[in-house]
Amino acid sequence: MTAGLATAVTAPQANAAPVCPGAGQPARLVGTVPGAALEGLTVDAGGRLYTTDLNSGRVFRLSRPGAPAVPIARVPDGGAGALAWARDGALLVGYGADARVVVGDALRHAGIARLNTANLALRPWVRGLSAANGMDVAGNGIVYATNDFGNLIGRTYPNGAVQANWGSLPSANGAVLGRGDRWLYVSRTFVNPGVSRISTANPRVVQSLLNLGGDITATPDGLTLDSRERPVVPFNAAGQVVRITAPGRYCVLASGLPLSSVLSYGRGGQGFSAGHLYRAGFDGRIYEIPGGFDPATTAAHPGA
Repeated sequence: MTAGLATAVTAPQANAAPVCPGAGQPARLVGTVPGAALEGLTVDAGGRLYTTDLNSGRVFRLSRPGAPAVPIARVPDGGAGALAWARDGALLVGYGADARVVVGDALRHAGIARLNTANLALRPWVRGLSAANGMDVAGNGIVYATNDFGNLIGRTYPNGAVQANWGSLPSANGAVLGRGDRWLYVSRTFVNPGVSRISTANPRVVQSLLNLGGDITATPDGLTLDSRERPVVPFNAAGQVVRITAPGRYCVLASGLPLSSVLSYGRGGQGFSAGHLYRAGFDGRIYEIPGGFDPATTAAHPGA
């Protein structure tokens, strides 16, 4: 944890986790992007899934489960990172996710582009972030972005102003806002692995919801929330998808999925539909996690 936190709730190390009630079914392969290392994942109101490739910098779209992944855009610099929806319906695409991130926050090379999913026009919007490995948008239009190789959490305002050092939490990764945008939930991937939430009113207020006791084999990655605001988290190296059920406790939704990088629920009534939980990974594969089904949950978007 960073020094000087006003509030810190540190959970005990979790023991061997049980399978979540009603979970444990095999994951179902619903899409592939051969040769890709998938980093971002989201779904639009029509049930179409979008994902990004760290290697090529491309954005892909799948119209339904089992459909081919179609490249629709390429970021202007470096690898493509996180995805999030703007208030006006544009798809925000983080970029600069390449070898430069290993220097942490020393460079502010990363940026966010805006993609019009109707005409597929992509244009750079802002630069000056140290990374955009995780990203979410508040109802007031403020965008939060994380850097798992550094400490800084950035904030971008609707007018394009960038505050790269809004918050600080070592190896914060993924980003999803809770109800009312009061808390920003993030994974801690490489440093003190676990899951935290950060007050958007005061980023010095940080609560640790899960402490994995220095277990670097877990590597929590891009998380989401279910309808009860419980974090649902991929353990990248461990190959598990888990749900945090209480501070310091979690259960397992799926296993046998190494290289899982990001999760998102679906959206809409067709295709990758609402309630269904999807996983993308550095193996270029997209799976549905049947044990994560939650009919009241959709992909993160402002006002959700």
